[in-house]
Amino acid sequence: MVGEHPYVKWAIEVIENYVKYRRIIEPYEGLPKELFERKAGCFVTLHNLDGSLRGCIGTFMPVHENLAYEIRDNAIAAATRDPRFPPVEPYELDNIIVNVDVLSPYEPVRSIAELDPKKYGIIVQKGWRRGLLLPDIEGVDTIEEQMRIAKLKAGIFDDDFEIYKFTVERYR
Repeated sequence: MVGEHPYVKWAIEVIENYVKYRRIIEPYEGLPKELFERKAGCFVTLHNLDGSLRGCIGTFMPVHENLAYEIRDNAIAAATRDPRFPPVEPYELDNIIVNVDVLSPYEPVRSIAELDPKKYGIIVQKGWRRGLLLPDIEGVDTIEEQMRIAKLKAGIFDDDFEIYKFTVERYR
C-alpha cells in the first residue's frame, strides 16, 4: 500500500491488519500525538495504482473520541464495506494508494457563489436525506457538477435542499 504521511501510514497499518488477519488494532503510543488530541470527521479513500477508485468511506462529523479511532474505523470500512466494491483482498494491498481527508466543521451556504469544487466539499440535505462530495475530485470541475453528484448520492431530485460547505486537509 502506498502513503507517506503518518495519518496515512496509520490507515495502511489498520487496513493491512484487518484484511490479512481480521484484526482490529488499537491506537498505540508511537502514533502522532495529535491523533489522540484531535477530534474531527474524516474520509479514507482507496485508489488502485491506475487512479480508479477502490473505496471511500468517512464521517462528516466525528463519531469517536479522537482522530486515531476515526481514521481506524473509516479505513476498515473503506476497505471492506463500501457498497460499490467487493472487500479488498490481501493480494490487492500492494496496489492500493491511500488518502486521508480530515474535514473542517461544515457551515451553511447562503449563495452558490461561495462554492468552489476545488476548494470546498459540499453536503446537500433535505430532511433525512444527505449527500456529501469531497473537494478537488478529478473530473468534478464545476459547482453544478459537484451539486449534481451530491444530490444524486442523497436521492434528492428537486431544487429544494440545504447546502453546507467544508474544507479538508488531504494527506497522502
